[in-house]
Amino acid sequence: MIPLQRCSVPGATQTLLTRWTTRVQEAGATAQAAREQWTRARAAKDQVKQLLESMAHGAARCMYCDDSRGTDIDHFQPLAQAPLRTFVWPNHLLACSHCNSNVKRDQYPLSADGSCLLVDPTADDPAEHLFLLLKSGEYGHHTDKGRETIRVFGLNRPDLVKGRQNAFITACAVLQRWHALHQDGDPDAHRYAQALLESPFVDVVHTVTRIQPDRAAMIVDRQTLPALGPWRSLYEAGHIRRAEHTTAS
Repeated sequence: MIPLQRCSVPGATQTLLTRWTTRVQEAGATAQAAREQWTRARAAKDQVKQLLESMAHGAARCMYCDDSRGTDIDHFQPLAQAPLRTFVWPNHLLACSHCNSNVKRDQYPLSADGSCLLVDPTADDPAEHLFLLLKSGEYGHHTDKGRETIRVFGLNRPDLVKGRQNAFITACAVLQRWHALHQDGDPDAHRYAQALLESPFVDVVHTVTRIQPDRAAMIVDRQTLPALGPWRSLYEAGHIRRAEHTTAS
């Protein structure tokens, strides 16, 4: 899971969402009313999905597992618990059908003080709650919110763990190739960087390129190690800087 920037909602879209919220309220503000109105709101859902896809990583990937394509609009706080948040923009995230329907469903764990115990990648920095073990492909947690996020979203399910293990190998190989091209001033280096940043399991790339220098030699191979510093100087938070590509001296 990586941090994502939530975009603002165009005025026309917000007006549409507000109108549907009013309809939920007028229908009794129950979970059933929310589901019925959500089913009918085709135009609102299309606009919300387009906005979410514009925020998502790569090929509109799931904001939870970073693997599959995001096909569903997930209500972060389920409409069964908060019917009046059914059409509230900050409550919408892009998810794959597995994370949304098979794993998370209506789960929304709360702490003793009533605060949410799930990481919202558009509102929280996942790194404050989660850490990724690159060689094993498994997530660990720093906080209770991190622990519940791993459980509810199934972040350590076998297919994701195996995918991250493979992604780690791929990321190291692409970083080596990128670094060689970058040193030669080859413009194709930028294409390798884009491919890596748009690949599945970008959380692996995000973690690899942010390894602390004093720990890097224990985690990545010696061929990849020289690429990390130059990469960090050009790329930030998983997004390519808009500045011109520079060549190594």
